[in-house]
Amino acid sequence: MPKVRDLELRLERIDQQLRLFQKISRMMVREMSLQEVLQGIVGLVVEFTECDSCLVYLLDNDDLVLCASNTPHPSSIGKVRLQTSEGLTGWVARERRLLAISREAYKDPRFKAFGDLPEDSYEAFLSAPVIARNRVVGVINVQHRLPHPHTGGEMELLTTVGEQVGCLLVLARMEPTAIEAANHVELVLSSGPVLPRPTGAA
Repeated sequence: MPKVRDLELRLERIDQQLRLFQKISRMMVREMSLQEVLQGIVGLVVEFTECDSCLVYLLDNDDLVLCASNTPHPSSIGKVRLQTSEGLTGWVARERRLLAISREAYKDPRFKAFGDLPEDSYEAFLSAPVIARNRVVGVINVQHRLPHPHTGGEMELLTTVGEQVGCLLVLARMEPTAIEAANHVELVLSSGPVLPRPTGAA
């Protein structure tokens, strides 16, 4: 019964996706360095998408700086930079939009080669902005060496991971003592009442 099997596979994939989000959420509440958490998130994304490369770029003024990678780029972390006006990654940051290319990403007119990164020759490219407080603060890229048709689930996952990384960056700026000393009730109530939506509102 192919329909039953297809449904089972879809449910299994949804369960995997839920577990990935749960693991990322648990990383966000632990006392880990930001670099450790980013590397952990990259590893989870690689495991879920079975990609060959996952890179996280974060904004430094108008530059996107490589801050995490699943591949051994110790000499490139913190040193590979591109402007937001450059490359596919820069386009995602400027446009605040997901970008999916299933083959020959290096032939796209927006593509920028670095020369010293193996990802320059990879076929498939999936990228999502990292969002914090409705602002783009970086980009997360997933790449495959061979052509790869990106599923809706993969696109949704990377979009959500980009949002989670953005929240993580905001949390990382808060000192533990500030969290302990904060009056959380006052913080919520001072932000104003939450008005109920009209009946039938979407």
